[in-house]
Amino acid sequence: MKKLVLSSLIACLSVAPAVAEDLTPRVDASRAAVKDFAGNLGGELKAALKKGGPLEAIKVCNTKAMGITRVHSEKNGWQVGRTSLKPRNSANAPDDWERSVLEQFEIRKAAGEDPKKMEHYEVVMQNGKQLFRYMKAIPTAERPCLACHGSRIKPAIAETLDKRYPQDRARGYKAGDIRGAFTITQTM
Repeated sequence: MKKLVLSSLIACLSVAPAVAEDLTPRVDASRAAVKDFAGNLGGELKAALKKGGPLEAIKVCNTKAMGITRVHSEKNGWQVGRTSLKPRNSANAPDDWERSVLEQFEIRKAAGEDPKKMEHYEVVMQNGKQLFRYMKAIPTAERPCLACHGSRIKPAIAETLDKRYPQDRARGYKAGDIRGAFTITQTM
């Protein structure tokens, strides 16, 4: 296990190009953007849950989440989103870099790190451009997350998920699992 973690860390470090600028402002801005995005989306979900329970929350995820994502991307001038190793919406499938970070998050969790505090950032080269990439883990809470993401989903909820998300893989989670991550890409 230690060898796997060490080799994973070395792989991440060897990918990052030399960066002259201090990344602290980008990290701080990314943290703030994630907090704002999560608060906005979470507020919509809480209101829907209060109004009509998980079935209403599914409607928000299905009809409003991508719009909220777009608004936050435009507001910041960055690519802002959510991703997961088990996405509900295939539009949120991870790219190679995101997949690698999500896998690293799982290793870190297995080593005892708290998913609520997990983040990762680095500068990468993509298509000849330097990009600042940032991810913040999304831990699974007992309530309300497991109503739609757990292993004991009520039949009416499962049926609605099946209709709205025919390729849904975002089930079977337990409280404390890493459900995915917020992800940000900034051009340098």
